[in-house]
Amino acid sequence: MIYKVPATYMRGGTSKGVFILESALPAALQSDPKALDQFLLRLVGSPDPYGKQMDGMGGGSSSTSKVVLISPGDQKNHDINYRFAQVAIEEAFVDWSGNCGNLSAAVGGFAINKGLLSNRSLPENGTVSVRVWQCNIQKTIVAHVPVQDGQVQESGDFVLDGVTFPAAEVQLDFLDPASADESASAAQGVFPTGNPVDTLSLPGGNAIPATFINAGIPTAFVNAGDIGLTGTENQNDINQDQQMLSFLEKLRAQAAVKMGLISAESEARQRQHTPKIAFVSPATDYVTSSGRGIIADQIDLQVRAMSMGKLHHAMMGTAAVAIACAAAIPGTLVSQAAGGASSEVCFGHPSGTLTVGADVEEQGGQWQANSVSMSRSARTLMEGWVYVPE
Repeated sequence: MIYKVPATYMRGGTSKGVFILESALPAALQSDPKALDQFLLRLVGSPDPYGKQMDGMGGGSSSTSKVVLISPGDQKNHDINYRFAQVAIEEAFVDWSGNCGNLSAAVGGFAINKGLLSNRSLPENGTVSVRVWQCNIQKTIVAHVPVQDGQVQESGDFVLDGVTFPAAEVQLDFLDPASADESASAAQGVFPTGNPVDTLSLPGGNAIPATFINAGIPTAFVNAGDIGLTGTENQNDINQDQQMLSFLEKLRAQAAVKMGLISAESEARQRQHTPKIAFVSPATDYVTSSGRGIIADQIDLQVRAMSMGKLHHAMMGTAAVAIACAAAIPGTLVSQAAGGASSEVCFGHPSGTLTVGADVEEQGGQWQANSVSMSRSARTLMEGWVYVPE
């Protein structure tokens, strides 16, 4: 038996994924989470010991092994529901524990194109603010989608580092981005431990400072210099170093326990999407993966982040939310690397730079995040059907 399901292949930010209306899924998949996971694995071509996902829609990287499920909104004052699946490449595992901030840029346009906002009066020209309920993390995202002549505008002159061609700008507002379903309580604010700086242990017992934050996506930040890195690394510098990859995964597992996401480090293997591990350093000159030179005066700090066990080629949107919040709060490793707390920072990543802004405030001795804003772009790449063996 072959499932034939209507689907759209879209780029959102620096990621790509298969977008599907939940109502278009076979009834058996809608009612059985395990069967849905098996369907999504086969859809993208996982598990694949070759790491290429040749027999599926995945592209052999964490940035392209993604599926988005969209349905009409069932929350008050929200237009749509958005569920995100991060599908492992070499293992038979689908991680529903977090959001994809990059693909968040595409969900609004997809919903408009599919008529999910038919109950609203949309402008012929201008911007449509789509209120998105992100089901994985139980949070609101507002996507400001440009429209022209009554259609979603995808072409434009906005340049996003990590994406070769310009497109229309989509502004995203992540409201109250601190994770609601993780260990962080309201009393702890954005810090799951209540502290802007904690520690992680290196082999041999030496401790290094770390900032744990639950905003956008649970993320653990360390200083690049404390783990023998410069902070200017590109993908090949990290992803071809198996010893470094193993070391960073051990740090991530340790951080997951300290953040209350898992009870033992051995459980981290089944929670690959979260938390993220990232390393920061002060602004310095460097060369991007495309060969473009960035000078220190153009940025406030350097950040590199791991995604599904590999260094990300640019920056995950959700990790950018965490960076924005941490940069705005005094004392975190991120704000220290930036030379002080700021409500807006521009950071360097392997593909270039990204500017993010955060509205944070201190309440009762704890820091709360009200919103984070950034700009991405999105484009429809293909529309039709996916054929998935049962």
